[in-house]
Amino acid sequence: MKKLFVLVAFVICLLAIACNNDTNKPTDTSTDQTKEATAQNLSNNIALTANDQMQYNTIEINVKAGEKVTLTLKNIGTMPKQSMAHNFVLLKDGTDVTAFAKSALTAPDHIPANEPNIIVHTKLLGPGESDTIEFTVARGTYMFICSFPNHYQTMTGVLTAS
Repeated sequence: MKKLFVLVAFVICLLAIACNNDTNKPTDTSTDQTKEATAQNLSNNIALTANDQMQYNTIEINVKAGEKVTLTLKNIGTMPKQSMAHNFVLLKDGTDVTAFAKSALTAPDHIPANEPNIIVHTKLLGPGESDTIEFTVARGTYMFICSFPNHYQTMTGVLTAS
């Protein structure tokens, strides 16, 4: 009798587990979660920081295409401007970043004059300094970099306008 009771209890547990397993439920919701995260991260007011480790606080920016974007860059580092300044340079799609960075090496404030591939840029910032810029971009994907010598190698990101 005791063995029968244990067997019945075991079968009931198995049935309960089987009934709770919803096979019609999709198992991969990563696409929906990604879309939701992108929608939540879509903002035209951007606060970006740069540090002494030659890093931006984010390498992905998502904005609304065709609408004014306000971006503030703050250098949160402590090293002197002569050795560790930062800026934000938004480049047109297809720009050769290495060639651009080479031309920026000797340019005043490391921004080449009359450079057709620059959409917008901040000033070159020393420790504790910040700069705010406003711009509008069409739907697309754009690369942004810091044009201080050799910083583009680690300070690169993507701005997506959708």
